[in-house]
Amino acid sequence: MLAAYIDRIKQVYPELRIQDVEINEIGQNNSVFIINQSFVFRFPKYKAGIDRLLDETKILELVRGYSSQPIPEPIYQSFDELEVRKVFVGYPMIPGLPMWNEQLKQIGSDLEQKKLSLQLVNFLIQLHAVSEKEVKKLLPSQSIDLKEEYENMYKRIQMKLFCYMHTDAKAEVSALFEDFFAAIDEFRFTPTLIHGDFGASNILWDPAKMEITGIIDFGGSGLGDPAYDFAGILASYGHDFFARCIDLYPNGDKVANRAVFYQKTFALQEALHGVENNDNEALVNGLKKYR
Repeated sequence: MLAAYIDRIKQVYPELRIQDVEINEIGQNNSVFIINQSFVFRFPKYKAGIDRLLDETKILELVRGYSSQPIPEPIYQSFDELEVRKVFVGYPMIPGLPMWNEQLKQIGSDLEQKKLSLQLVNFLIQLHAVSEKEVKKLLPSQSIDLKEEYENMYKRIQMKLFCYMHTDAKAEVSALFEDFFAAIDEFRFTPTLIHGDFGASNILWDPAKMEITGIIDFGGSGLGDPAYDFAGILASYGHDFFARCIDLYPNGDKVANRAVFYQKTFALQEALHGVENNDNEALVNGLKKYR
């Protein structure tokens, strides 16, 4: 299987000398390879991922004009044949390591934690400055309807996941969504460009310098609620660091409650992905607390 991916890269870019290949196992929606210890190549695993990768490539070009943090720059692209294992992008590797929660918790200095939170929030402020109008100009099909989106998600959960859950878990999930729907008309926010998967694996840092070195994987990026990106922070780093970031964000108190709801849907979304894409590992991981 690996050989097929490498052959495809060589076919499109014969001048690229491939001397070393490392498989990155983190990607759920993409097959990811590190080439020559210098370039990251991503191939969508699913047909639906092809359009997302094409959109992501356009978004990265737009975000580059806003972000002070390094982000991927796809200098290698293959979109001529829109088929799985033929479509790919490649970009120079951004230095740094994923900022896992275990490492963050080991930082005893309040000043260093504040420094990191400020860097993350500054990036989100820059990203969320990309307006709905700009996103729709770039991607005309983009729209946002929270009620429709989460009603659809809830129905799919009921149909496809409730059969795996115990009674109390089903009641908990039902209460989560019903409370959200009851409050949704009171939400007041301006849709912006969001990252969409703003978690530990996509936030790179230099532990020695205590600095963020880049943000990667904009595959879930698009028009959305800015609170969704803070849900990623909450899921990755817990309430204390989340609260620190919320305090730094303009009108953060109005973002927090929505972020908490979104975070509580993440495991359910993973389970849905598993059951809908025949990914048993994702299904099991997503349902851990509900069985």
